Amino acid sequence: MNTIGPIGVFDSGYGGLTILQEFLKELPEYDYIYLGDNARAPYGNRSFEVVHDFTLEAVRFLQKKGCRLIILACNTSSAKALRTLQQIDLLNEDSDFRILGVIRPSTETIGAMSQSNCIGILGTQGTIQSESYKIELEKFSPKIKVIQQACPMWVPLIESNKHNTDIGVKVIENDIQELLEQNKDIDTILLACTHYPLVIEHVRKAVGKNIQVVSQGPIVANKLMDYLFRNEFMRKQISKGNTCRFMTTENAAVFDASATQFLEKAIRSTQVSL
Repeated sequence: MNTIGPIGVFDSGYGGLTILQEFLKELPEYDYIYLGDNARAPYGNRSFEVVHDFTLEAVRFLQKKGCRLIILACNTSSAKALRTLQQIDLLNEDSDFRILGVIRPSTETIGAMSQSNCIGILGTQGTIQSESYKIELEKFSPKIKVIQQACPMWVPLIESNKHNTDIGVKVIENDIQELLEQNKDIDTILLACTHYPLVIEHVRKAVGKNIQVVSQGPIVANKLMDYLFRNEFMRKQISKGNTCRFMTTENAAVFDASATQFLEKAIRSTQVSL
């Protein structure tokens, strides 16, 4: 296929902007389209079926916009929808199109970071319930013990800009305490939600200096860079214009105002329907 197009980056809301920001740092030469399904966010507490259907709609939308490679910059979509999309929905379609997630890049990397072979995972209820991190880490780091903690209030707190309030910090501290009480050997914590980099300093303060806290953005960006280096056929399908368009299913002005805390710059988005 001779068609070329941008890289699509999808998230249920704003969190994927932290992944996009790393892409723009490491791979600025490419074109990007960011799509946030803010009108239906958050995805974390929704069923597998609903997350799959919503994610498939987003993928179809980005395909129509010409995207040849789509990154699900959402742990919940990666956990609940990616495999079905790859193995069933898109299996017999365009063989040159690719859709990737954020869980596999993270699990390929995080195991080697732990000295105690005990890793804590903080994520949405949907991501934790899917057991995706345990399953993937067993493949790449079978000796690693995985301790998980669902944090259902973190995304709403972050998206409402309440994560720095006394109540918000207390919620974060309580969830971290519940994680650490499960196993005293945890020496590495993965923030398994793309929203969570916004509270990374609260997490670091709560866990102390002896536990490292890892954000996904740099990991996923490095893995994408390596993927494109190794896959010339995909590299040739992605347009290079150093552009980035932003789309949301919610009010564009609302999205633009909130997006700045995730992307650290002002943007102008377009409201769309999936």
